[in-house]
Amino acid sequence: MPGAIPKPFPSHLLGPRHWGAWLGLGMAKLIAMLPYPAQMWLGRRLGALTVRWGSSRRKVADRNLALCFPDLPPDQHAALLEANLRDMGLMAVEFALGWMTPRRAWPRVPTRIEGLEHLQAALATGRGAILVGGHFSHLEIAARMIGNATTVAGMYRRMDSEVFEWAVLRARLKRYAYAMFEKDDLRGTVRHLKQGGTLWYAPDQDMRSKDSRFVPFFGVPAATITATHHLARMSNALVLPFQHQRLPDNAGYVLRLGPPLENFPSQDVDADTARINLCIEQMVRKAPEQYLWVHKRFKTRPPGEPGIY
Repeated sequence: MPGAIPKPFPSHLLGPRHWGAWLGLGMAKLIAMLPYPAQMWLGRRLGALTVRWGSSRRKVADRNLALCFPDLPPDQHAALLEANLRDMGLMAVEFALGWMTPRRAWPRVPTRIEGLEHLQAALATGRGAILVGGHFSHLEIAARMIGNATTVAGMYRRMDSEVFEWAVLRARLKRYAYAMFEKDDLRGTVRHLKQGGTLWYAPDQDMRSKDSRFVPFFGVPAATITATHHLARMSNALVLPFQHQRLPDNAGYVLRLGPPLENFPSQDVDADTARINLCIEQMVRKAPEQYLWVHKRFKTRPPGEPGIY
């Protein structure tokens, strides 16, 4: 079955060249054992280091913010940039929290889910549901939270580290995901949706794919994968916006599920892809400091256009 827990353990992962990755996983496990306020404190300290030392990430985020918020006054731009870089420290902690926290410890994380009735009504029709969201710093913890509330599968791209690939896939499947489909496993994903399953999906990264179209994201042409249109068309699944946000003062998280998009998919793949980008853009505007601006979203350019980064 797609998404089955990987086994047996590949013994070559114990070799010396993988020891650094195992050390990283061990640190993530220790972080996951801390009380939630302590985790947030540690994340903010790591974020301060990112502000001070993350020059390459700063350049990418700075460029993205200038493109997407061209009318922002310089002082507000600088404040948003620093807040976003600080958020990267929280992201590291939240990945550990999502992957490693035992189920018995999970209730300590404050969570509020709004609009779950939209998903329940969609599934009651017998059709599958695609929850479309964006790459926010806390996406892993949000995936776990929605997985605690309903049965959900996910799509993912394999990690560069074999150790993290083995351990993280195992953690996701053990703790909250019904299945995990690799980004190219269209057949398995469609089958899951046709059976009335739910899929969490974030199509807002530059995948450098032949199945991408240039459609606006914050008014800038962005190479955007068309998979949301094709998955909905092939499976007859409903598409629901899925926004998540970290609240201030350690108040936890809020997850918001919107009603299914009307008349989706249409016959126009470009229009549908642009519509998904607009949905994600609206999510970003509600918490721009929490979006993954350090990703080179506009790296692929239309023919003849100069590079952005």
